[in-house]
Amino acid sequence: TAAAIAYGLDSGKEGVIAVYDLGGGTFDISILRLSRGVFEVLATGGDSALGGDDFDHLLADYIREQAGIADRSDNRVQRELLDAAIAAKIGRCRYRSR
Repeated sequence: TAAAIAYGLDSGKEGVIAVYDLGGGTFDISILRLSRGVFEVLATGGDSALGGDDFDHLLADYIREQAGIADRSDNRVQRELLDAAIAAKIGRCRYRSR
């Protein structure tokens, strides 16, 4: 886990941390102990059926409900809702990272 290595080598801190990767389709997490630039993996886990795509679809459902759109049969509308959800998620992430 490259993020953990970089954190451990550059931070100068010691203790227990969690490093996670929320990908499009999976979620992975490791619990690590950092000590003098060396890390020890205490535990790993994840969920192969949970990822960012799931959040996109939940957000699209929320937008649909708030807009009062009951019909789910129009594929074009479904795609537009999903695109709007993804755009909102990306916009929010960029806003928070500044």
